Amino acid sequence: MGKYKLTWKDLSWRDFKIYLFSLFKAFVPKKKIGSLDELENFIQTKSAWVTQVTLYGYLKTRMGTRYVLHFENDEFMSSVNLAKWNIYAVALQDLTLFTFSYLKANFNYEDFKRAKEIFFKILDDETTNKMPLDIIDNAKKSFSERFQNINWNSYHNDLPFNPSALSLYKWAPIADELKILDRKIVLNSVILKWDIVKKEFRERIKF
Repeated sequence: MGKYKLTWKDLSWRDFKIYLFSLFKAFVPKKKIGSLDELENFIQTKSAWVTQVTLYGYLKTRMGTRYVLHFENDEFMSSVNLAKWNIYAVALQDLTLFTFSYLKANFNYEDFKRAKEIFFKILDDETTNKMPLDIIDNAKKSFSERFQNINWNSYHNDLPFNPSALSLYKWAPIADELKILDRKIVLNSVILKWDIVKKEFRERIKF
């Protein structure tokens, strides 16, 4: 990162745009997902939303009124940024695998190589948003391993979002002794957000 100084604005402006846009879209009719391009957009935006809402929500809950003050601390800011990208990388994996497994089970979709193509494209596009290259490389390797071992028929019903829930627990820059106390709450908070995404996907998908 060199001598570049992270600021609250640098870290969160795009994050909050995603969050606010998602809130706004909740009140307007949702377009059906009928193409792979639309599916790619759904995977990217919803993974980002779950990441932002759960990470910042957890930090705010744990820090209380001191929440904003911590964003003047360079070391903390770097930790939040690192956590954000690592959680997002796993969230993208989970949602990509979930959606294609759902398509297999409900629409007899078989072209699974497109799942990898979409996942890799989203990551490559994120370089313009300064997603660290080492996280991108590790995410591609992890996805390829999961891709080889997945049961496309059942994945969507087999705790598909546990990895990203565990990722929030792992990467959130909270003291370990506090995280241990929060484990169940943290994991449940992520799963509940994914339940919203799953419901929307089922309502909008039209392949």
